[in-house]
Amino acid sequence: MLNLKIIYKIIGQLLYIEALMMAVCVVMSFCYGETDMPGFVFSTIITVAAAFLFRYLGINAVDSLGRREAYLLVSMVWLLFSFFGALPLYITGHLPNFTDAYFETMSGFTTTGASVMDSVENLPHALKFWRSMTQWIGGLGIVFFTIAIIPSLVGGNMRVFSAEATGPIHSKMHPRLKTTAKWIWSMYIVLNIACVGCLFVAGMGLFDSVNYSMTITATGGFATHDASVAYFNSATIEYIIIAFMFLSGISYALLYAFFFKGKVKSFFKDPELRLYTLLVTIATVVITFFLIRSSDYDFHDALRVSLFQVISYITSTGFFSDDAGKWPHITWIALCVCMFFGGCAGSTSGGFKCVRGVMILKVILNELKRVLHPHAVLPVKIGHRTITYGAQVSVLTFFVLYVLICFFSYVIMIIAGVDNINAITLALSCASNVGPTLGFELGPTMSWNILPDIVKWLLSMLMLMGRLEIITVVVMFTSAFWKDN
Repeated sequence: MLNLKIIYKIIGQLLYIEALMMAVCVVMSFCYGETDMPGFVFSTIITVAAAFLFRYLGINAVDSLGRREAYLLVSMVWLLFSFFGALPLYITGHLPNFTDAYFETMSGFTTTGASVMDSVENLPHALKFWRSMTQWIGGLGIVFFTIAIIPSLVGGNMRVFSAEATGPIHSKMHPRLKTTAKWIWSMYIVLNIACVGCLFVAGMGLFDSVNYSMTITATGGFATHDASVAYFNSATIEYIIIAFMFLSGISYALLYAFFFKGKVKSFFKDPELRLYTLLVTIATVVITFFLIRSSDYDFHDALRVSLFQVISYITSTGFFSDDAGKWPHITWIALCVCMFFGGCAGSTSGGFKCVRGVMILKVILNELKRVLHPHAVLPVKIGHRTITYGAQVSVLTFFVLYVLICFFSYVIMIIAGVDNINAITLALSCASNVGPTLGFELGPTMSWNILPDIVKWLLSMLMLMGRLEIITVVVMFTSAFWKDN
């Protein structure tokens, strides 16, 4: 039988943290003297009341969190955080349709970066900061953030971490999960501070520097300007963002080992990092070639905008420095490949993850060898780690589910009246938590406001499934999940 009381207890405690985040925005709104302060005050009160209710429902809970409770807890936390996180946008009237407010907040927490706002620049400072904060917290995971700062809330439970973490392989940096969480969050914060400093020195204002750095390291893509990074019209700022987006697409465990442990050799020999770098290089060269050949770009401009968009798509950040929707259509194929693969496991990026690509390639090569040598024992290895048969099956299962869910979403959107190109790129974008699309009516620079409400709810769930890597959510729709035995 599911231990629902422990789930209620943890959700209640986590909602207090979300209320605290809103309280920070209340202070910011007060300092700027803007009109969104009552909205944040009411949102904070409602969230605290809900936290108290859940905490009450969890009184005398037995501190036992099994695998089923962990999956249900993680899914419920993301759904409820998005629900209460939508209140500031809804109550202030900047998104008077709750569907839009929920979509925007789910896009924030899952670091997808898709927006239904026609103009972000009209938002008060506190609401802009709130959007950035949702992505910053969601980058490494809401529950993972809690494990780092208050491990007693979930007991540093490995099952909870596995339900929320990205990738098929979870690097164990320390025997104690809470220590691993603190180390990874330390790396995340250091990268964030370094990004703020670089952007500020390059000429970006302090408020923009903080907001952009939060969404860069989270690979989220929410901007404080409608024109995104193109607003600054600065090659220096673009190169800084390119560097930090690329770093944020690398496993934080690998970054920590490189910067703090000095493991340089293992860093550059990592097979997943090599595939990630190779994909970025090939896609950039291909797009640069076609931009020079088919469009009015010189070599430097073509290389800069190609590199920016390739890294923005492969890391699922979603910033834009140019309108890729106006590029030759053959470049869209390269960007879609980047969108599908995503960055490295253990990073804040979305997508299929390069490590899964490495695993599938090695499984295919092994099967081809087995045709010639049917009795050979051919283990699948990534670096020094042998991948078990169960892990191989899990990766192939994930791939099949990924394709099926994208196809199902595509069909629903076609029925709802969305055109073919937009439907497939919307599905791929949300399942990979990328944000921008490559259609005609919904290009990478456009708002998603024109979509029907039913499609927005569908895409909200697809974003959640993409962030929690599908299986965490899909398993709850099986009868075995709810059986007591």
